[in-house]
Amino acid sequence: MATSPLSFADRLSAKARPWFRSEAIRFIAYLGLCAAYLQGGFNKLTDFPAAVGEMTHFGLTPAPVFAVLVIALELGASAMILFGKLRWLGALALAGFTLMATFLALRFWELPVGPERFGAANSFFEHLGLCGAFLLVAWYDLRDK
Repeated sequence: MATSPLSFADRLSAKARPWFRSEAIRFIAYLGLCAAYLQGGFNKLTDFPAAVGEMTHFGLTPAPVFAVLVIALELGASAMILFGKLRWLGALALAGFTLMATFLALRFWELPVGPERFGAANSFFEHLGLCGAFLLVAWYDLRDK
């Protein structure tokens, strides 16, 4: 029985597969996913008064306590993902945090129609995409075990 020739998609995926099985590529992907949380956590850590001001802006009290909690969550959960220690839990923590922060900060439906609403709506749905990516990280991590 003759074998059928490989399709273009099969040949292409055969060439890409070794790259995407690389631990370095996986780490770079996790780093990209966590980049905003690392940057946000470090910025809040190095400018704590601004972090407290951000919490106050969103009505979170006591603002200093929330600032500390957000810093710990952003940096701690990112480290869990990057270094693979309870990666699934870190991913779920950032997914939950992102979802809550999105509904708190990006209420585009309350804005008048125009560029500001358009931008807020785009950011809202981009953050939902981040939540989905973190859910995939958790799913893959638990599935791999």
